[in-house]
Amino acid sequence: MTEHPAARTVPARTAYHHGDLRAQMIAAVRDLVETHGPDGFSVAEAARRAGVSSAAPYKHFRDRAEILRGVVGEAMDRLRAAMEAGAATYPAGSVEAVAAVGLAYVSFARTEPGVFRLAFGLTEGHENDPDLRAKGEDAFGVVVRCAAACLGLPPDDPHVQACAYMLWSFVHGHSFLTIDSKRSVASTSIDDWAYLVTVARGILGQGIRA
Repeated sequence: MTEHPAARTVPARTAYHHGDLRAQMIAAVRDLVETHGPDGFSVAEAARRAGVSSAAPYKHFRDRAEILRGVVGEAMDRLRAAMEAGAATYPAGSVEAVAAVGLAYVSFARTEPGVFRLAFGLTEGHENDPDLRAKGEDAFGVVVRCAAACLGLPPDDPHVQACAYMLWSFVHGHSFLTIDSKRSVASTSIDDWAYLVTVARGILGQGIRA
């Protein structure tokens, strides 16, 4: 079973070495977000966990909001990598490759619900950050490429783009319903993999290669 991020601890450090403070702070804040939410932690507590003074984080971040954007950016990189790894476990152009991308997305939400909510729920200022927008587009690009391979069309084809958006919408909604415990209102249990394969087949339809 995957260890819940809230159970992780950031190794205490007595000094700041080798320029790794930024990464240390992001890791510390990521854990605190899982435990207390994006509004329930202090920069001072994150610095303590990272083993540095309360003033040290401001060598790399202007303010608390920038620290949170750093956490989101790092999370988007990890999410994209997980989606790419999922797709790579099945043949290119297969419906399973598309479903595996969705499973990586849902699994990320299950494992790191606090960070997932931060990335997709706490959006103030994020839409104006070109780096975060680019990271989001890179993650969506994984869906686009897998859909294009299934449909046998170029990624910039309007039909591919529309299908990719529908796939993302289904998986994104399913992820939030899962972590918000709203699926319990359904009268039947839904298996993630079966759901994702069904959605992929339904959206990509006749375009899926035999």
